[in-house]
Amino acid sequence: MKKNRITELFGIEYPIISGGMVWISSWRLAAAVSNAGGLGLLGAGSLPPELLREHIRKMKAATEKPWGVNLPMMNPKADELADVIIEEGVRIVFTSAGSPKKYTPRFHEAGIKVAHVVASSKFARKCEEAGVDAVVAEGFEAGGHNGKEETSTMVLIPEARRATSLPLIAAGGIGSGQAIAAAMALGAEGVQIGTLFALSQESSASDAFKQRCIELQEGDTMLALKRLSPTRLIKNAFYDRMTAAEEQGATADELRELIGFGATRRGIFEGDIDNGELEIGQVAASVREIRPVADIMAQLVSDFDATRQRLLDS
Repeated sequence: MKKNRITELFGIEYPIISGGMVWISSWRLAAAVSNAGGLGLLGAGSLPPELLREHIRKMKAATEKPWGVNLPMMNPKADELADVIIEEGVRIVFTSAGSPKKYTPRFHEAGIKVAHVVASSKFARKCEEAGVDAVVAEGFEAGGHNGKEETSTMVLIPEARRATSLPLIAAGGIGSGQAIAAAMALGAEGVQIGTLFALSQESSASDAFKQRCIELQEGDTMLALKRLSPTRLIKNAFYDRMTAAEEQGATADELRELIGFGATRRGIFEGDIDNGELEIGQVAASVREIRPVADIMAQLVSDFDATRQRLLDS
């Protein structure tokens, strides 16, 4: 796996970035990814400001390698989280779920490199206009919140590549070295991986959630909550209630009331696999064991290199 614009931009060994996932991407997971040569991201979306500060400080003690924070701008406390990020001297931020124009100038003023997550080539162009340093193009195979376009990664990456000259990171459905090679063949220069790392030993997700995920088959995750924000969920009792409500014409406000408070925490962190909100990507169907991050990273790199060599030899 060679150096490229992504490795140079972030100062990392491999162009592999862990997703900043709610209730999953704690300092332990992010530090493990960074220590293995990738870029670990803290998931700020499920951390109150002072808890984010605590995780940032633990990250500083756990690794000397580059790392960052994922900031979902739809979070009602996003402004406070941004303040903590700047105050604590974080050097890399991945923003999502909002306009990149909101925080990019302020982060740049503080010396922070910014990548922004998009689900369409249209918004990839807007990222370049906003002055971000890199773009993450995420297909609808990804777990959690998705774009309304429902564009697959294989379609999105070449379109995003044509739309922007910025360093491009592929996300959504990437769970192997072969998939990394495919993403790079389409124009990506790095990948962001969520599901594989969510199902690692260092992930903060509950054992019950991880066990449910490694039992999944093809088709066991679907997009739901399309009137709010399309979200890929595991089919369970919670999913059934949401889809039934949508089919009966529930409004966005009615769906919010039905979801209630803490559904993702119950499902992912506390392990309520029936009535919690279980977010995971399609590629979970190919994961069959919980492994350490170091093993996952080593296999990704080895399989990528073998795939690249096979293609060169063919």
